[in-house]
Amino acid sequence: MAESITITGTSKEEKYASLLPQIKALAEEPDLYAALGNIISALKYGMGFFWAGIYFVKEKVKSEKLKVGEQPELKIENSELVLGPFQGTVACTRIGFGKGVCGYAWKNKKTVIVDDVNTFEGHIACSSESKSEIVLPIVGKDGQVRMILDVDSDRFADFDATDEKALTEVVHIIESIVNS
Repeated sequence: MAESITITGTSKEEKYASLLPQIKALAEEPDLYAALGNIISALKYGMGFFWAGIYFVKEKVKSEKLKVGEQPELKIENSELVLGPFQGTVACTRIGFGKGVCGYAWKNKKTVIVDDVNTFEGHIACSSESKSEIVLPIVGKDGQVRMILDVDSDRFADFDATDEKALTEVVHIIESIVNS
C-alpha cells in the first residue's frame, strides 16, 4: 500500500488521471473504514479540496421512556446520514432524509452540484467557509443509497462536469468495496 499520494499535472483532468489509479490501490485494503479513510484523505489532499467525507445511511434508534423495572426496547423510526471518515473542518454529524444537499442527493439518488451553497434552499451550513459542493450517492447491490460522498470547496462554482465524472469513478470504486 502507498504511504503517500503523488499528483502529476496541472489541470484538473491531469490531477484526477494521476489520482484515480492510486485510489483504486487504496481500495484494496480489506477493512472498509480504513479504505474509506485513505480514499477521502487522497481526495482532499490530492485535489486540494476544502472538505471531503463520507456519510453512512444508518437507522435512527430511539429508546422509549420506561417504567421502573421494564427492559429497554429499541425501536427503529427511520434513517439518517451519519458522519463517517472525513478530512477537513468539524462537520455535521447527522443529516435527515431530504435535508440539505446531502439529504437531497440521498432522497433523489442523484449527484448534485451546488455552485453557491447559500442559494440552495435548506442548505445545512456545517462551515461558513464552504462555498460550493458536490454530493454523490453510493448505492448498494439492492439499489438503495448506502453512503454519500460529500466534497466541499471554499470557492464558489468550483465543481464541474470534470469533477462529476472523476468523482463518479471514485463512487464506483467505493461501490465495488461495499458490494463485494
